Amino acid sequence: MSIQKPKKRKTDASHTETRHVVIYGYTKQELANVMRHFESQLPDFVKITIDNSNLVTKITLTGMDSGVELLRFQMNKFHQNLNDIFSEEIVSREDKSVSQVLGELLTERDLTIACAESCTGGNLAHRITQIPGSSAYFLGSVVSYSNDVKADVLKVPRREIATHGAVSQPVAISMARGVARLMRSDCAIATTGIAGPDGGTRYKPVGTVWIAVKCRDQIVSECIHFKGSRQEVIESATNHGIVMLIKLLRNNYVLQDDFYDE
Repeated sequence: MSIQKPKKRKTDASHTETRHVVIYGYTKQELANVMRHFESQLPDFVKITIDNSNLVTKITLTGMDSGVELLRFQMNKFHQNLNDIFSEEIVSREDKSVSQVLGELLTERDLTIACAESCTGGNLAHRITQIPGSSAYFLGSVVSYSNDVKADVLKVPRREIATHGAVSQPVAISMARGVARLMRSDCAIATTGIAGPDGGTRYKPVGTVWIAVKCRDQIVSECIHFKGSRQEVIESATNHGIVMLIKLLRNNYVLQDDFYDE
């Protein structure tokens, strides 16, 4: 007589679901204050990671449970909660960089872009061309570090530089228009500022950056006072310029209040 051993009960393998939200504009401290309540509501089986760098934040939710359908439903709910919290700051609901998002928008709309960079020193061009396929929409960049290059290559009027200074709204706008005209691009991003650690003044401290963004006939500009080291100012200005154009392309750009730095 043979004795059969009892069969072991099969256990369902855990299923993993991941959701992402990429937002722009929050410091780590600001984000901690906003996220405190949301994080307290998450169950034990959902983990959250927050990667914040130069005002770009990627929030990742990772859930693991044996019940696939229920897990998926709950993860979608938490994902939607994040979308509601950051409705005006969302750059992507997927795991994508701001450069990837910009590239997709330019490709969808069959638009081209060029850059005129002073304080960012070519970082905009570097970040844009890190994306595979960027040759389809990126035409080139002028690193107009000196005033002579701004005037002679980009055709920024010398009287604007003399009257307002190189770090000013009129110069940033003229740089964007100049590089778009030079490269024959549909869009342009221009940056001019003081990355530091030296060069700041009482009225234009280190971290002051004027950014102008152009898309066809529309052009907008902003003055931002970024904090941090020289490299952090450069990275933050790069991110801000890219996000400005993303918003312009999505038709959800909000004009900055008038700012005078004279």
